[in-house]
Parts: sequence; C-alpha cells; structure tokens
Amino acid sequence: MGDISATPPLTRTSVQEAHERIKQYIHLTPVLTSTTLSGFASEPQSQDVLKGTEWEGQQPARPKIRFFFKCENYQKIGAFKARGAFHALSRLTEEELSKGVVTHSSGNHAQALALAARTRGVKAYIVMPTISTPSKISGTKGYGAEVIFSGSTSQEREAVTNDVIARTGAIMVPPYDHPNIMLGQGTMALELESQVDDLIHKEPQLSVTGRSKDKNLDAVITPCGGGGMLSGVATALSGTGTLVFGAEPRFEGGNDAERGLAQGERITSVKTLTIADGLRTPVGKIPWTIISDNNKVRGVYSVTEEQIKAAMKLVMERMKVFIEPSAAVAIAVCLYNEDFRKLVEEEAGPEGWNIGVVFSGGNTTLEAISKLFAVPDKVAERAVGVLGRDGKRIAENVPG
Repeated sequence: MGDISATPPLTRTSVQEAHERIKQYIHLTPVLTSTTLSGFASEPQSQDVLKGTEWEGQQPARPKIRFFFKCENYQKIGAFKARGAFHALSRLTEEELSKGVVTHSSGNHAQALALAARTRGVKAYIVMPTISTPSKISGTKGYGAEVIFSGSTSQEREAVTNDVIARTGAIMVPPYDHPNIMLGQGTMALELESQVDDLIHKEPQLSVTGRSKDKNLDAVITPCGGGGMLSGVATALSGTGTLVFGAEPRFEGGNDAERGLAQGERITSVKTLTIADGLRTPVGKIPWTIISDNNKVRGVYSVTEEQIKAAMKLVMERMKVFIEPSAAVAIAVCLYNEDFRKLVEEEAGPEGWNIGVVFSGGNTTLEAISKLFAVPDKVAERAVGVLGRDGKRIAENVPG
C-alpha cells in the first residue's frame, strides 16, 4: 500500500488527524455500562470457577472495577474494521484507487474494505478463507466486492492475494500490518476517552471512585489478533496515563502475542481454530513494534474457549448486547484471568480502575451461536450461578 516511510508517524497526533479524515464515514459508537458485570468483576472468583485452572487453590483476586464498553459491534459493517479501511483509502492517490484494492480477511476487514471501496467507487477484491462465517462472506459480496477463496492460514491467504495482485494490479490494503490501518483503528480510543469523561462528568456515580477526575479512563483492554486495533489504541493513548492491555484466545496457541512477549520475540505463524475467529492471525510486524513496547502496551493476557463462551453468554443475557466470540475475549480476561485481575488489585488499590473494554464486533449469526452453546458449558453455568446466588452482592443490571 505504497511506501510506508511516507505514512504519518505512529503518534497520538496522527490518530487525531485520522479521525478528522474518517469521522464523516463512520458511526460514533456508544459507550455502555453494566452494574452487573462491573459487580461480578469486583468480586473474587469462587474456587469452583478456578478449579482446573493454573490458579486453582490460590487466593482469588479482589479488584475494584467499573466497566465502560466501547460498542464497535454497532459500527458500520458491524465491527471496528471500518475505521482502518476508510482511513487507508483516504491515504491512497486517485491513480492508486483506479487500480482497485485487494486484501485477505476472515470477514470483518473484508466487509470494511468492501464498503469503503464502494463508497469511493473503487473495485475491491477480497480473499477469504473457505471456513469464514457465511454471514461475513455474504456481507462482503453484498457490498459489491469480488470474493476469492483460500485456505485458512495466513500463508495460504497471502499466496492467493499475491496472485490477485499479479493478475489485476490492485493495491494491497492489509488487514492490520500497516500504519494507516493502525491509525484508523486507534480513533476509537479518542472517542472512548472523551465519552467516558462526558459520562462521568454528568453522572459521577458511574466512576469507580464516585467522582469525576482530570483523567477518568484508567485502562483500556482490546482483543488482539493481527494487532492493528491494540497497537492503534496504544498509539492513541500514549502519554495520556491510560494503561493499555491486550486480550487473546489461548486455544491451539492463539495467544501468540502473549507468548511472544514472554520469549522476547514475535511469533510469525499461528494455526488455531479458536471460536474467536477474528483473532486467528499472528501479530503483524509493525503492530508488534508497538505491542512489544511496555511503555505503550502494559501486557497481553489470554483466556480459554470456555471462558470466552461464558463471557459472551453474560454480555448477551445480562447486557442484551449482541457480540461475536472475538469481541468477548477482552471482557473474559477481566472476569476470569487471575493474573490480570491481581494486577488491577495491586496497582489500582482501594480506589479501583475505570476500565474501557472494546466490543470489537457483532458479526455472527443465531445459527452459529446456537451451535456454540449446544453443549452445556460448565464454566458459563458456574459463572452465571455465582451471579444468581447472591442478589445483594451484585446490583441490578444497567445496560446503558
């Protein structure tokens, strides 16, 4: 997508400029709160829930948390990816646009680029794995893109994409590994920061401290697949004092960022069929430069498939918010990963943290969800049971 050296620097100012470029094309997605989920996160996990985990038998953490959910599932095309796609196209010349654009994606970036291309009157070629969610495939075609199918690994996707470029001359718009994509995704953090300030200024009781401060957003946690969103959010919030964390599925090594940080080197290949299908890719080279910087991303944490399902169930049943599995990974970390919860307990102290959680998308179907929960999930049952046994501990749910 052109010479990377000519792209804007990865700074908060560049994210602000990106927001000015794309705000006419995107939705200002809402920020919701939930007394139920905040209350649940602020209670220690039971030994029943911790049974079978690496934390079994340990004293559970007691963090004090108030959640603010950035609902990118209500974004155009149903996911945050619209931000990066519109920004990337805004940086292309008319000559480049005339050649058409191409990308590879399991679905959300595919739909986002298809929509952005249609908006600009540009031809879009989208390479999608054959195992992509049917609704994402039909959505991409519905925006007028030409869909070409490939295998599920990043190497297979890239090979087919290169064939399309050789045949058509189309300009590659990567799903995550490019500064223009990262800057576009980071625009959600600017909105979240401002929206949380506005909410707490109007209703101080929404804050974990019960009052408004100069900086109300203590931390943000986002899902992490290729790393475009996490690195973009970290870039947007760099130097503000708001800590940034990432969340991944650990099934079949899907937690490549977490493992890469532990070994001090980016993991370049991932092959996982986690239910969080939007997070099946390894972190890109450029996002890794941000994610591996401890001054910008404080840490990345992972959760199991059962924990993702449990969190998804809670969000959909208690908040009445429709999300896809990938979007549930960040809240799952806050609810179930004891390493993250202990960090919050220790660093936030008795005041606690206001934590922004990104619901990255809602592109799934009732059929897919029905299959996901066809077999009773013991973790989800235990989690909901904890909420149901003590009505005094957790207040009535407040979705908005």
